[in-house]
Amino acid sequence: MTIQERITQLKTKRHAVILVHNYARGDVQDIGDVVGDSLGLSRQAARTPAEVIVFCGVHFMAETAKIISPEKLVIVPDPNAGCPLANMVTVRELRAMKAKHPDAVVVTYVNSSAAVKAESDVCCTSANAVNVVKSIPEDREVLFVPDRNLGYYVSKQLGREMILWDGYCPTHQRIVPEQVTRMKQAHPEALLVCHPECPWETLALADHVGSTTGILDFCAASDATAFIIGTELGILHRLRKENPGKTFLEVSPLADCPNMKLSTLEKVLWSLEDLVHEVTVPADVIERARGAIDRMLEIS
Repeated sequence: MTIQERITQLKTKRHAVILVHNYARGDVQDIGDVVGDSLGLSRQAARTPAEVIVFCGVHFMAETAKIISPEKLVIVPDPNAGCPLANMVTVRELRAMKAKHPDAVVVTYVNSSAAVKAESDVCCTSANAVNVVKSIPEDREVLFVPDRNLGYYVSKQLGREMILWDGYCPTHQRIVPEQVTRMKQAHPEALLVCHPECPWETLALADHVGSTTGILDFCAASDATAFIIGTELGILHRLRKENPGKTFLEVSPLADCPNMKLSTLEKVLWSLEDLVHEVTVPADVIERARGAIDRMLEIS
């Protein structure tokens, strides 16, 4: 029996569903029941009748699944799969900033901890951040947490000043305009598609800016046959798998998130065998964080 067959067998036994992020290892994506972005996966988790959710991503994603489906057992293959961006804001720091700006609406990117979401007025994703901020009255200050690059992109799209938290995704921060320019010169026929977590100087060179789902949809619908992909390298597996007649080029081998690669087939198997490692969120945090997520979904 192969490891994939054993996983399938145990998944049935445990009444489990395997959710895999677009940035995960290719072989892990291939055994996923659903592959997608962090919020999309959590919403799928809420719809599934499965009793156990195996979340192959990073910790804040599994927390979001637990917030949306508190009655289900949520486990992660590797408890060390954290997110440096999410770690760049703490509850203590956010409360201090809120005290300095008591009238500001706190808009928090879903790439954040459950505890930080619970301190927020509304959440957003990279796909709906513009619409979420646009829904806030112009006479209100907006404190955007924690990704300064996504926040600056939203600010430029809306022509609106915001208070930007000084956080960033190290992987996307490494996608710099110098690399992009070299790739565009070497492949003039290719369209540059970037995630809004990239620096603004890089986004200004892009033919299209979108979330992971937006990138997948754009590349599938486009008549172009070659694309330079400005986001984490894991998405290339799905792009190539779903678009066999097209060419997808990485901007840089440095655009690789080690945390997203911590989920392996062996760890998925072990997590199903022993039902580890459980992700828990306190009930009061779930209640407050769910409010911020629900407000986002109402706007979307």
